[in-house]
Amino acid sequence: MNFGEIFNKAFLDGFSNTDIGFMEMAMVFALAVILGGYIYLVYRFVSRQAFYSKQFNVSLAILPVIVAAIILAIQSSIVISLGMVGALSIVRFRTAVKDPIDLTFLFWSISAGIICGAGLGELAVVASLVVTVMLLVLDRLQVVQAPMLLALNLAGLETEEGAVDTVRQYCRHYKVKSRNVTRGKLHMIVEVRTEKGKELLKALEEKEGILSMSLMDHDGEAVF
Repeated sequence: MNFGEIFNKAFLDGFSNTDIGFMEMAMVFALAVILGGYIYLVYRFVSRQAFYSKQFNVSLAILPVIVAAIILAIQSSIVISLGMVGALSIVRFRTAVKDPIDLTFLFWSISAGIICGAGLGELAVVASLVVTVMLLVLDRLQVVQAPMLLALNLAGLETEEGAVDTVRQYCRHYKVKSRNVTRGKLHMIVEVRTEKGKELLKALEEKEGILSMSLMDHDGEAVF
């Protein structure tokens, strides 16, 4: 028997002799279930999407258990680990991720399962707590004031200058985003940053030629 055969035999025996007891598996799965439920609650609390996806959140809760089972199986046998690599290599995640924060939760859920399956439960708990604190702090940290959208319906093109002058008086920043003319009437959308929204609307209401107005918040990305 040459050196290569001895090395291969020792390598395979080292994996095949790994024995995982029932109590150890039960503890791993229990921790994976707890962390999955914890991630479920955090995502439900942090998510501010207009259309909350319960199916995606349920998937986040189940993923740690599935990944932990895969890691336990890989630890038990080198043959199974090679089979897992071959099977998982053909899997494609085709669901579109609509929000970058969803991708963060997806990696969090997968990593929690990997860490639990590796038997590092304390690391999984500490990492989950750190991630939660960072999510809550960074989510409430306001780096720049989000702009608002001011929609104006004007009686004609000649009233635009007066309306823009009024907007300039009450806003630190403004930018006309669109103009739409229909049968002599002008519809404008202006992006504004102001803390005097009520005063602005009151001043515009007193201007002649302004038929209607609407000041709206929006959750789009702030450009600065």
